[in-house]
Amino acid sequence: MLDFAPRIPVADWINSLTGWMKDTFQFIFDPIKEDFGNFVEMTADGLSAIPPIIIILLVAVLAFFITGKKIGLAAFSLVGLWFIYNQGLWEELMYTFTLVLFASLISIIIGVPVGIWMSKSKWAQTIITPILDFMQTMPAFVYLIPAVVFFGIGMVPGIFASVVFATPPVVRFTNLGIRQVSNELVEAADAFGTTGPQKLFKVELPMARKTIMAGVNQTIMLSLSMVVIASMIGAPGLGDKVLTALQRSQEGPGFVSGFAIVILAIIIDRVSQKFNKA
Repeated sequence: MLDFAPRIPVADWINSLTGWMKDTFQFIFDPIKEDFGNFVEMTADGLSAIPPIIIILLVAVLAFFITGKKIGLAAFSLVGLWFIYNQGLWEELMYTFTLVLFASLISIIIGVPVGIWMSKSKWAQTIITPILDFMQTMPAFVYLIPAVVFFGIGMVPGIFASVVFATPPVVRFTNLGIRQVSNELVEAADAFGTTGPQKLFKVELPMARKTIMAGVNQTIMLSLSMVVIASMIGAPGLGDKVLTALQRSQEGPGFVSGFAIVILAIIIDRVSQKFNKA
């Protein structure tokens, strides 16, 4: 290979940047790791302390009413969650659900305002769009590296990596939904003298709700897809069981743990979709 130019030390620059960020913002990373980490652990432990039969029945009842009193999803939730409990994976399920819950909430809290900003500003869309492209096309494993550097191992870096991976869909769908609102409706709102916030909250967001909720659904599913990957940096839960089974070549436990993730994914997906149609 011809050497037209010396190698650009990009890797060295990245190492220097992450080292500088870790040292400079240690006062931010440490409280997040300790305080937020403790809160996440308390949430998971609190859910684990609730008798499983109560959670199983609550989920089944929620599924029954959210689907218009149809029995299908309720029965699946009842049988599926009982199966997970029967296989001795209930505590791992609670940790997995906690990870997905916090990662999804943080992604939505960040993503919706950013999507609104993109819909209101052409230059913001021009700048943010390639960043979203980068976030979605970068292999998910790469996000584990800064997560470990900044937060060590455990639930917090798993949530951090999941947030980076799962935020783009809700940003894109929020931006798309607001931009697709009928110009006639926007002009009518302007004609009635509505302020910017009034137009946003009373016209644009309600009209874009279905599109935004589709992005929320995708964000939740992407958070769940990070469960196994996050287990590589110490995040507990069903993903850790899958990883352990892989390392030990245990087909049975690996399949059961993976099937438990599938059950959780189907329940979350169907419930979130029904909320969108409500």
